[in-house]
Amino acid sequence: MENVKEIIEKAWEDTSLRSTPETIQAIEYVVEQVDKGLLRTAQPNEDGSWTVNDWVKKAIVMYFPIRKMEVQEVGIFEFHDKMKLKTDYAGLGVRVVPPAVARYGAYLAKGVIMMPSYVNIGAFVDSGTMVDTWATVGSCAQIGKDVHLSGGVGIGGVLEPPQAAPVIIEDGAFIGSRCIVVEGAHIGKRAVLGAGVTITGSSKIIDVTGPEPVEYIGYVPENCVVIPGGYTKRFPAGDYNVPCALIIGKRKESTDLKTSLNAALRENNVAV
Repeated sequence: MENVKEIIEKAWEDTSLRSTPETIQAIEYVVEQVDKGLLRTAQPNEDGSWTVNDWVKKAIVMYFPIRKMEVQEVGIFEFHDKMKLKTDYAGLGVRVVPPAVARYGAYLAKGVIMMPSYVNIGAFVDSGTMVDTWATVGSCAQIGKDVHLSGGVGIGGVLEPPQAAPVIIEDGAFIGSRCIVVEGAHIGKRAVLGAGVTITGSSKIIDVTGPEPVEYIGYVPENCVVIPGGYTKRFPAGDYNVPCALIIGKRKESTDLKTSLNAALRENNVAV
């Protein structure tokens, strides 16, 4: 694998190498390994931090130019694209409801359920996760086990720059309907996002459960229950309300992975 990494890094720096058989073979090998979940664009460490494998992301970026446009037919549907679609869902143990689409190069673990939704290349979706109707999982996003991405959720892709952290949704998180999580935002284990919460890499997430607010940037700690909020910010033209997210409580042990978002919010005395 170190030899493959070296080939990818050299081709990234020297574009003239990208058309050589050795480089093309290395790029295709990396994407195949990502598709199988044997390589990841980012991976967790034992201390809870994450490591971005930028060389893997570089291989994915270089994969696009070596692909040729082609027509693909799936039943009554026709597609015209450079990228292959993922196949053999039965063999993978993945349930896919028409017209859900996952690109080749996206990893779907056994037990994943895709309602009509979309998963892009480089993404990693772990076992038991539900990708609900019209939810999208962007390139290189890392989705943990037993996550629920509710209807219309938008998980952003972060393919370039290669060193940038992808969106991370850790095990057991519940992402409410129409939430947007983008720009390398990080959602901790078993966190609950209420409907319509937007989290970016620079978003303020304010814990208002104690006597003084505690502020996080682009990160929701584990077990937190989060709703949309706002704060007043002064501009040259005056004071205006700016959106943020509010941590209004902790997810209790009684709120297990099968409990609805409404129940999680009610436990924290929030009207739904």
